[in-house]
Amino acid sequence: MLGSTAGGLFWMFRHLERSENTARLIEAGLRMTLTRPHVNDEWRSVLITTGTEALFKQNHDAADGDAVVDFLLRDPNNPSSVMSSINEARTNARVVRAALTREVWEATNESWISLKALLAEPVARRDLPQVLSHVRHESAYVRGALTGTMMRNDIYDFCRLGTFIERADNTARILDVKYHVLLPSSQPVGSRLDNVQWDNILRSISAQRAYRWRNPGEMNAHDIAEFVIFDARMPRSLVFCFQEIFEKLDFLAAAYGERHPCHDRVSELQSRVMSQDITKVFEVGLHEFLVECIRETAVVAKMIEADYRFTG
Repeated sequence: MLGSTAGGLFWMFRHLERSENTARLIEAGLRMTLTRPHVNDEWRSVLITTGTEALFKQNHDAADGDAVVDFLLRDPNNPSSVMSSINEARTNARVVRAALTREVWEATNESWISLKALLAEPVARRDLPQVLSHVRHESAYVRGALTGTMMRNDIYDFCRLGTFIERADNTARILDVKYHVLLPSSQPVGSRLDNVQWDNILRSISAQRAYRWRNPGEMNAHDIAEFVIFDARMPRSLVFCFQEIFEKLDFLAAAYGERHPCHDRVSELQSRVMSQDITKVFEVGLHEFLVECIRETAVVAKMIEADYRFTG
């Protein structure tokens, strides 16, 4: 496969996943505002975790909720906005259209048409939950077409690599929203407010019911963080994402008959994370652990691009 085709597939599904993940981060911020209506740091925390605070400040004086939501949903100058991401996903899909089934292309194109119409105007706060749900459903629609119609070959592997690189980054960022929101708070860990906010994090990654199945007792920060980071059965956990990245790179190594530095880097990352437990993570610092995961995921992504010559 040409490196440019591999790169198009990889970035198509990174952008598709990013559109959904940005919607999930907005939902996390929205739920936080409902539990702390008199505190104004929630939307700033979302900007921080998306890495777009500096860009937002270029045209805005304060992190007002409506302004942040519009910036993250619709702003064409924000490369991480939902609309920018779905535009990029469709652009990449057009470039690699010959590598996709008709169902995957049509699902991507229809998602772009639907979201373009939905986000043509600023979204009213009362309509925001419905709009965010629609964004998630459109992303799931394309993923369903991929898993239901594509051969399990190198094309599929590059698509899934893009998905799980982006998802690992996002899971760490959503957990970090919690860190940024609660850091200045006088509310103690384990308080009712603390637990409500952890519950909001679970809802934002569609993991509340799965967590309850595994932990039927009282909700607490320790168990939730352990579940979202280390549970290999949960498809948005960090460990699940790293395992998928490792597996897809292994498939590519077998298909092409050679290994690259990115294979060793992912293996080291997976081993390092799996050698820890949640007690060690809290001892070192949850924020520090998450920042390191975000940094390492970015390094792995760059190495994949270089090793498989996405740019020629």
